[in-house]
Amino acid sequence: MHATAVLRRLAVPVGVLTTVAGAFAYVGVVDPNQPGHYPVCPLLRYTGVYCPGCGGLRSAHAFVHGDFATALHDNALAVAGYLVLAVGWTLWVLRAARGRPPRLVLGPAHLWSLGALLLAFTVVRNLPFSGLLRP
Repeated sequence: MHATAVLRRLAVPVGVLTTVAGAFAYVGVVDPNQPGHYPVCPLLRYTGVYCPGCGGLRSAHAFVHGDFATALHDNALAVAGYLVLAVGWTLWVLRAARGRPPRLVLGPAHLWSLGALLLAFTVVRNLPFSGLLRP
């Protein structure tokens, strides 16, 4: 009975991992560097400004193929996000296996800090001298 309870508690984290792995597999197979597979960022198309997500699919594609330098070049913030989410998912699994609820406490300071990071990344990657952060 104990093993069944543990498997039941792990069902949602495993389902999330399966979904994320499927999405990464799809992006790994369907190359975003080839035009026509994915929609173009509307902010980039209409303003010429790179948003924080621009290059994210190309970054994921490179990451799946083990080309970490290209992944970082295409969207360094996305790569950091992959790593943060992997750590968060691991902690979630460990808590679920022990019968503890997932615990994610984001206060206003965390959310403002995340917003400031996204804004700073967006501004810096659009400056003329920031070629390394542009996709």
